[in-house]
Amino acid sequence: MTDSGCVYDILRLDHQVCFPLYACSKELVRQYGPHLKKLNLTYTQYIVMMVIWEKETVSSRELSECLHLDYGTLTPVLKRLEQAGYLAKKRSEEDERLLTLTLTQKGRELKEKALGIPPAIAECVGLTGEEFAALYTLAYKALRNMESKNNFKEE
Repeated sequence: MTDSGCVYDILRLDHQVCFPLYACSKELVRQYGPHLKKLNLTYTQYIVMMVIWEKETVSSRELSECLHLDYGTLTPVLKRLEQAGYLAKKRSEEDERLLTLTLTQKGRELKEKALGIPPAIAECVGLTGEEFAALYTLAYKALRNMESKNNFKEE
């Protein structure tokens, strides 16, 4: 290899932070699969429910911001969760474009059934509490940095 070949090292897969994050994320969602199947939820439905469990009532805008998901992605998810009886949807009186989402009793019961999922996933990931906290902090720092720069330009 010539010296000029080294310039291409930046394109090596093992030099990319995106790849282990992508592969880890994919594997993590796969690990959730058996646990969520017992609750008849997809991963996206589960993260929506986590926000609703925490807040009990949330606007569709706040939910979208919290989960970094657009309305097009959320609409069918919310419809399925409403059909399952886990949440109630109501149009906002202040802004008709917005929905107010409220946890139902059946949704509260689902929360109880989901309590075992986080410890099972933590065990599967196999990090210490300190490592987990560092990973969480760094992942959110990177996300905030990328969002604040908003360098994505469609060509």
